[in-house]
Amino acid sequence: MKAAVLEGIDRLVVKDIEKPEPGPGEALVRVKSCAICGSDIRIMHYGNPRVQFPQVVGHELAGEVVDVGKGVQRVRVGDRVAVGADVPCGKCHWCQNGKGTNCRINYAIGYQFPGGFAEYILLNELTLSFGPVHRIPDALSFDQACLAEPLACAINGLEMAHLGVGDTLAIIGAGPIGCMMIEMARHMGAPTIMMIQRSSHRLAMAKQFGADEYFLSTEEGFMDVILERTEGEGVDVVMVACGSPEAQEMSLQIAGHRARINFFGGLPSTARPITISSNLIHYKECMVLGSHGSLPRHHLKALQVIQAGMVHTERYISHTYPLTEIEKAIQTAESHQGLKVIVNP
Repeated sequence: MKAAVLEGIDRLVVKDIEKPEPGPGEALVRVKSCAICGSDIRIMHYGNPRVQFPQVVGHELAGEVVDVGKGVQRVRVGDRVAVGADVPCGKCHWCQNGKGTNCRINYAIGYQFPGGFAEYILLNELTLSFGPVHRIPDALSFDQACLAEPLACAINGLEMAHLGVGDTLAIIGAGPIGCMMIEMARHMGAPTIMMIQRSSHRLAMAKQFGADEYFLSTEEGFMDVILERTEGEGVDVVMVACGSPEAQEMSLQIAGHRARINFFGGLPSTARPITISSNLIHYKECMVLGSHGSLPRHHLKALQVIQAGMVHTERYISHTYPLTEIEKAIQTAESHQGLKVIVNP
């Protein structure tokens, strides 16, 4: 089978590798769609402690089950399935208590387990037992279904921040997940949503998702406007949906009393340490937290949300490429010409 194999830093090669065969408790999926995530790009350029070369990356995927091993009950041949990234180990304290994103092992598709930039992916017994593998509703395409993975992460982040009815929300970072947060937050009861982004091109694309206010972070005085819009209080929830020290520092400036601030976007290892006044946290009694990835239940919720039309998947999918053109697909994703770039192996 053909696969895009990451053989080292910036060494992605499309080549023929052996097609896996499912053993007991395993299933083989013919990959139909695998979207490119920013974390895929970071792995390609900088590596990751959980990724050993050579490896097939890619974790936002959907496909069709074509073979199953002995004893498999969860899926059947012919099932259309969406597959998420994070796979709980199922044994540790965190996994057994429904908090698998805190698992020390932190298994994931496209990290320790081969990913979706290939014609086929083997779902091992652990993934089928505990992982985010769900049947795709008949009305959804494979391209739509593969977006359940990033949407699941957005749902987890908003849940962690306890976004509730009546809360004002500021999102810093107008990438695909930031835009998904706009749509999800509206359904969760946020009456006022503000989007902040440093790129005018990205900000313009985000306007189709219906936030109430859009701000360029490069323009002076925008934080004063946010405070004015909230009668001097600041916002109730801030989602930092980008990997920027400046954005994390900014979040405390626009947060109100008892605000929840989620550092959703992780910083690269080369980023500078952030500098904040802890008195902003102390006197506002605000809560700074983080979230990453999602649980299998979030992945299922995401598919249900997409099926209900609550998130407009067609607005996110800007480019599609065959596997043989994955380098071009990655360049397109890096250029921020669109939102989600999908590879169809």
